[in-house]
Amino acid sequence: MSRPAKILKFEQAMGQLEKMVEKLEAGDLSLEESLKVFEEGMELTKFCEQKIEEAEGKVEMLMKDRGPRERHWSERAGAESHEQKER
Repeated sequence: MSRPAKILKFEQAMGQLEKMVEKLEAGDLSLEESLKVFEEGMELTKFCEQKIEEAEGKVEMLMKDRGPRERHWSERAGAESHEQKER
């Protein structure tokens, strides 16, 4: 199993995590093998969480740069939802 540092993409790490979950759920691994797969999965989870945090930070920076006139999509969606409820 490759180390998270060698994984270039978030999607690859998620794919590996999905395969690990399938192996663990199948119940065919020994206790030692299960623990090894679980440990590797935790490392991949940390890698994915870091990538998500980086992406969130970038989105936040981009949202700050958009200017005061633009409303966040969630604010617009909330206003539209409120308007529909009033009808």
